[in-house]
Amino acid sequence: MDLKIKILKENAVKPEYATKGSAGMDLVAATDGAVTLKSGGRALISTGIAMQIPQGYAGFIFPRSGLAHKKGISMSNCVGVIDSDYTGEIMVSLHNIADHDYIVNTGDRVAQMVIMPIAMADIKIVEELDKTDRGDGGFGSTGR
Repeated sequence: MDLKIKILKENAVKPEYATKGSAGMDLVAATDGAVTLKSGGRALISTGIAMQIPQGYAGFIFPRSGLAHKKGISMSNCVGVIDSDYTGEIMVSLHNIADHDYIVNTGDRVAQMVIMPIAMADIKIVEELDKTDRGDGGFGSTGR
């Protein structure tokens, strides 16, 4: 699959897979200087790139596990979704869950993006749903 990337800023870095087995490609900050993420704060981080994701796919932006675990820097929205018809700049909403400030510098890897196929549902309104073993059992209903 071809993924078209447009560089929007001089300091932008093309997304890359860290290893041959990596599911996600690293997204890199292309900020206009250091960004201080205050403890408990959020910031929208520029990547300086736009892309054209093929129809039938979407880009899912996840936190980098090491950054989240070691530094307390995760994503404000848990997972970002980039639709195939969005061609604007890719931004990453970071959240500092640590008890200390954190500096994001240009060139820092801030998130990872996985391209996945998606299915479009044909939505139908019905009077009844099919019976299942679980039925309408909600939160904790399958626990033992």
